[in-house]
Amino acid sequence: MSRIGKKPVPVPSGVTASIDGQTVTVKGPKGEKAFVLNDLVLAEMTDDGIKIDPRNDTKPARSMWGMSRTMVLNLITGVTEGFKKDLAITGVGYRAQVQGQNLQLALGFSHDVVYPIPEGIDIKCPKPTEINITGTDKQRVGQVAAEIREFRPPEPYKGKGVRYADEFIVRKEGKKK
Repeated sequence: MSRIGKKPVPVPSGVTASIDGQTVTVKGPKGEKAFVLNDLVLAEMTDDGIKIDPRNDTKPARSMWGMSRTMVLNLITGVTEGFKKDLAITGVGYRAQVQGQNLQLALGFSHDVVYPIPEGIDIKCPKPTEINITGTDKQRVGQVAAEIREFRPPEPYKGKGVRYADEFIVRKEGKKK
């Protein structure tokens, strides 16, 4: 029995939600998002918010129950507050800057890495060693952060590279004489 799925998703004021068949559409101050639910779950509007229930008591239906509720909650969070990921750059000469619709990264290669900023994602660099990624879609914000980190992941000896701001790098001891 899903403990997450049992709770209805509250719809805050300023947000309108509608259910059309298996499609849940949410409109808020930051835009409009939609999600198509799996056929194994059923969504309905109640006074408490959006309630998700499994259609039957099979294992696949129950496994989709909690996930579907979380996806609907992410829609509402995205159109109200949005999602944010912070990256930190460590290394001598490593820096980032936004130029138009591109993120330009100097990561110790012989050339600068140019990353085109996708539609619906906002990237800011308050300092040359910080990158702030914001957007309304949790999956896309995380994917963009992972793609930028992939250019130069942190290495364990000096800690140089691009890492998540809350990530801890386990450092290794260097060679001994």
